[in-house]
Amino acid sequence: MATTPTDLPNSRNGASPQGGRRANGAFVAVKNVFVAESTTFYTILGVTLFLVVFGVVMVLSSSSVEEYAATHDFFGAASRQGLYAVVGVPLMLVASRVPTRVWRKWAMRLLGAALVLQLLVYTPLGIDIQGNRNWIKIGESFTAQPSEVVKLGLVLGIGAIIYVKRDKLDDWKEVFVPVGIAALLSLGLVILGGDQGTAMVMVVLVFGALYLGGVRGRHLLVGLVTIAVLLPFVTMASASRSTRISAWLAGCTDTSQYQDICWQPVHGMWALASGGVFGVGLGNSKAKWSWLPEADNDYIFAIIGEELGLVGAVVVLVLFVVLAIGMIKVIRQSRDPFVKTVTGGILAWIIGQALVNIAVVLGLLPVLGVPLPLISAGGSALIMTLVAIGVVLSFARDLPGRNDPATTNRLPTTNGPLR
Repeated sequence: MATTPTDLPNSRNGASPQGGRRANGAFVAVKNVFVAESTTFYTILGVTLFLVVFGVVMVLSSSSVEEYAATHDFFGAASRQGLYAVVGVPLMLVASRVPTRVWRKWAMRLLGAALVLQLLVYTPLGIDIQGNRNWIKIGESFTAQPSEVVKLGLVLGIGAIIYVKRDKLDDWKEVFVPVGIAALLSLGLVILGGDQGTAMVMVVLVFGALYLGGVRGRHLLVGLVTIAVLLPFVTMASASRSTRISAWLAGCTDTSQYQDICWQPVHGMWALASGGVFGVGLGNSKAKWSWLPEADNDYIFAIIGEELGLVGAVVVLVLFVVLAIGMIKVIRQSRDPFVKTVTGGILAWIIGQALVNIAVVLGLLPVLGVPLPLISAGGSALIMTLVAIGVVLSFARDLPGRNDPATTNRLPTTNGPLR
């Protein structure tokens, strides 16, 4: 029997006349999954991925000599960093698909879980690394830094508090009592382990979240004055910290300290100076030949300056500036106080930590043991920084207007032709 045109599927919409609405609905649903994100989303994602790849390359360059001397494997540290990136990037993408309301609902629970994880540092699982008890070790090879999880939990917790108190921001008691409890618990557990560098980054995170979340500047000024008064007492409570600060204030001019406390900052400065404008070339660093401690971690910016010169160092700074601009756009385009607060805290965390790390390498701050975000070697820091950026990406996906029916290009749900 001959087939009539009416028996054939509709070639214009890919569905039969009877099932056109269902087929079109399914097609629209699939289309919405792959709908183009905003330029802000792709700016943050692109810069992040570039910094991660660049970090793996620099970890390979800065660690290859010492890795070969220790294990006869040039690629040991770089392979681990690549593995961390393989874990962290998918987690970032998964986090970017989580709706804002879910982050808000689970914020306080995530903070509680992070604090419990930090408490493990003071159990037999905790280990000391260079005088800081801020790590846990499970088995022979797995180590993790719970304070990185605390950073994310703290910023989410502060965001949830500001969201609940959004109509009471003029009353400092309504804001600073709950935020103070969350911040003091988090900071106290980190400082108790002796990690002042991480605690400093967390303080920047807290004030950045509160300021960009809408808390009054005069209230924050009181908190800043209080920290300025307490900081010298906290610093001098540790002999090693006070020694490092004294050497830094003296400019490492005491020759007796050259072989000890001043070795790292002096050789870091020499590495930067030897790079000149264009650097000595990727892989050609001399400082990485066991002259510069932590060349692949805290002082990786010195290796960047030596091998890629002033040009490479400036490019890294520009990339962090672009990342900051992307996050600022999320803050400005959102009307949700939770989004503003959390994005502000993550912005202060990542950019503040980058500035602290670079300032240490340049000699503007004493040695604090703070890694360069997304670039320095280290699994906990890289993975949790990527997850935090994933949270910001999820906010960028939910910005007003992106899913507004009036602004979204929809397919028709009838059997008519596409227009």
